[in-house]
Amino acid sequence: MNINIDIPDEMRVYVEAQVMAGAYSSISEYFLNLLKQDQKKKAQANLEALLKEGIDSPGQEVTPEYWQNLRSTVLGQNSIGNSSNT
Repeated sequence: MNINIDIPDEMRVYVEAQVMAGAYSSISEYFLNLLKQDQKKKAQANLEALLKEGIDSPGQEVTPEYWQNLRSTVLGQNSIGNSSNT
């Protein structure tokens, strides 16, 4: 896809200088790199928000009963899966 954008001359000179310096092989590569950085930054911000939400959410007390229920659930599902393979 082709996208045309208008940028001020000083920005054009800067981008062209980056390409000429060998930092990028083309102006397109420069802008693609900016887009990838933006995507990465937004993904990082989203991850941080989800982690904060998890940290701020109420927890569950981990007791011996909690572990036993977890083991039973996992082993119960696992044994169901194993019985269908036999």
